[in-house]
Amino acid sequence: MALVRILEEDRTLSDSQAIAEYLKTCGIDYEQWLLGYPVAADAPAEEILSAYSREIGELKARGGYVTADVIDVGPETPGLEAMLAKFNREHWHNEDEVRFVISGHGMFHISPKVGPVVAIEVEVGDLIRVPYGTRHWFNLSADRRIRAIRLFQDIAGWMPHYTDSGAEKNFLPVCFGVTHLAHVVGTEL
Repeated sequence: MALVRILEEDRTLSDSQAIAEYLKTCGIDYEQWLLGYPVAADAPAEEILSAYSREIGELKARGGYVTADVIDVGPETPGLEAMLAKFNREHWHNEDEVRFVISGHGMFHISPKVGPVVAIEVEVGDLIRVPYGTRHWFNLSADRRIRAIRLFQDIAGWMPHYTDSGAEKNFLPVCFGVTHLAHVVGTEL
């Protein structure tokens, strides 16, 4: 289940209902899905999409999404650092960003129109929808692995529009913990 941190208020939410209610005030949709299908986390993308076809169909109908895929990112992903550099700067999209996490972890930072920046650590079973136009950025967690179903409103996918605000520089990727800090400063802890 997700963890939500509102750093400015020194507040952490871990109850799924409290998380959903708080994120709704920021314009973010959050749901916790049970992984009720006998599909291995490393199953082929087609098998995962087939297993969740009913839920994907419901999401498509609800949000006008036209396609879905599975993103699989890990330490061995070619060009990982360049890929992450596209997403760890504050940006927004012309369409919703929807993720249902199958395995791994990640951190969305949301910069709502009103209120403090919110850090959302997502993990297995978390479904998040960041509406179009919402300023945000994303980092992987310490395991540098995430596998998720993505939904798109445009078959071409979305492109990031960078704000160049530098807001992300004021926040560490919270779920990285001390192992990330050692990597950043080049020392071992």
